[in-house]
Amino acid sequence: MNSSSNASKRIVSLLDDNSFVEVGALVTARSTSFNQKPDEAPSDGVVTGYGTIEGNLVFVYSQDASVLGGSIGEMHAKKITGIYDLATKTGAPVIGLIDSAGLRLQEATDALNAFSSIYAKQAAASGVIPQITAVFGKCGGGLALVAGMSDFTFMADDAKLFVNAPNALAGNAEDKNDTSAACYKAKAGAVDGTGSEEEVLAQIRELVAMLPSNNEDDAVDECADDLNRVCSAVEGGIADPSIAVADIADNGVFFEIKKDWAKEMAAGFIKLNGQTVGVIANRSAAYDENGEEKETFDKALTSNGCYKAEALVKFCDAFEIPVVTLTNVKGFAATEQEEKRIATAAAKLTCAFAETTSPKVNVIVGEAIGSAYSVMNSKATGADLTFAFPTAKIGIMDSKIAAKIIAAGTDADTAAVAKEYDALQNSIDSAAARGYVDQIVEPADLRKYLIGALEMLYTKREDVLSKKHSTK
Repeated sequence: MNSSSNASKRIVSLLDDNSFVEVGALVTARSTSFNQKPDEAPSDGVVTGYGTIEGNLVFVYSQDASVLGGSIGEMHAKKITGIYDLATKTGAPVIGLIDSAGLRLQEATDALNAFSSIYAKQAAASGVIPQITAVFGKCGGGLALVAGMSDFTFMADDAKLFVNAPNALAGNAEDKNDTSAACYKAKAGAVDGTGSEEEVLAQIRELVAMLPSNNEDDAVDECADDLNRVCSAVEGGIADPSIAVADIADNGVFFEIKKDWAKEMAAGFIKLNGQTVGVIANRSAAYDENGEEKETFDKALTSNGCYKAEALVKFCDAFEIPVVTLTNVKGFAATEQEEKRIATAAAKLTCAFAETTSPKVNVIVGEAIGSAYSVMNSKATGADLTFAFPTAKIGIMDSKIAAKIIAAGTDADTAAVAKEYDALQNSIDSAAARGYVDQIVEPADLRKYLIGALEMLYTKREDVLSKKHSTK
């Protein structure tokens, strides 16, 4: 391995010290199309091999932009697909570090076929082993699909990710709207995290430590955190789940994905008693490091929020990771733009929750009103256990709206009617009396109740109707 190349340095920074073993170091290009001799191409522009992250086996390929621009040709792709073969046989994640000019023009259809062979391996490995991609240089054209087919994608701040370059878009230019930039992709939900090169590699290390190695791995570690500790920040973090979720998590660690996209829906991973757990939570406010409110959001499901949550739920189901939801929602976003997609997006999230056979626990932390509640992992759509805070509400309609309808044409005080409606129809006690809530818990005790629930559900088995897959 050429230790001076950026490709090699990134591998060394990513993996545990002295753990990397290179595979295919002597491979080089062999194309002689168009009566050309192949250029000198050490390792054919990609360093491949395996190593460990926190002691966990991972397979890595890192493109070397100093060799033929890191372009993908026949042998370059063969090295990457070979890594995929080893990874699926051994049940270990694949991490791709992208820095490439794209398709190697000199190899013509051989290079085009090479692209397709990588796609095929990615599709076959999906749901079997985690796939993580980080973009450090250029990732354009067909190579962008490699990032898109990964489970998680990260970008360095100065990297470029695009199918069509900004200047190729009608009426646009890079200096006008850089659609290939990391900040643009983060806000569009195309990447899970951004930062400096060092920050991106650190995020990948943290994520790998959270994830199971494959779809048959338990992903359970020793837990040094107090299982029964009081969670004093949960009640104050109902609006901003990043606060509440971190408080219940082992060692206060919440790995949130896609932070800059669909902020009204928080999604990510935590450990509970050493077990990896996926978390989906509604967000109505965001606070800065000083505890000051910096953004507010409606308690409404949006199309992007549903798509964001659906992707995490499906990943968790594929890898048998439990899902915990913190529900605080009153309805669906009501705008002309949202109306184009919200029904489809909400249907996909509903289907994802209903089909997921991994353990599911729903916590109603605020309001759970109308059909939006049904979408958020309700008991009827398959939640194994439903908890609720004493101040939570669950019902068919917001009391203020219901009061206006009920009191219409009468002299009744709408405020009094709303209060009575809340007590009779929206109270958590009335929902619990009908079996829609399994237990009412204090916010400070949420951690120990969730740990107990997931321990009970650890051996969960569920039969499903025989089919290839859902059509949603």
